[in-house]
Amino acid sequence: MKENIVAEKSFKFSVSIVRLYQALVNDKKEFVLAKQILRSGTSIGANIEEAVGGISEKDFVAKMGIAYKEACETRYWLRLLHATEYLTDDQFNKLMENCEELLKLLYTIINTTKNK
Repeated sequence: MKENIVAEKSFKFSVSIVRLYQALVNDKKEFVLAKQILRSGTSIGANIEEAVGGISEKDFVAKMGIAYKEACETRYWLRLLHATEYLTDDQFNKLMENCEELLKLLYTIINTTKNK
């Protein structure tokens, strides 16, 4: 089976988002923002997995598009959590770097597939 870089990166990112959620809930007692980033941050990988199993090229592009939108939303929540001091600079920078990398990969995949 061929390695799927975006699927692997999105899975690792989801794991880091789950750990962030746990820390926000357990240590900071922040529940609302924690739930928001948990939903959007883990949805990226879930939609990529659905895209890989898509039944058509159109379905693939649509699911990758949803993953891209979820990554954009996650970027917003990361910025908000950082601005409100729930995330340290180090936490923010690492998560944001991974989120931006996923956005670039997804953008490239979507455009390459559409322009075939």
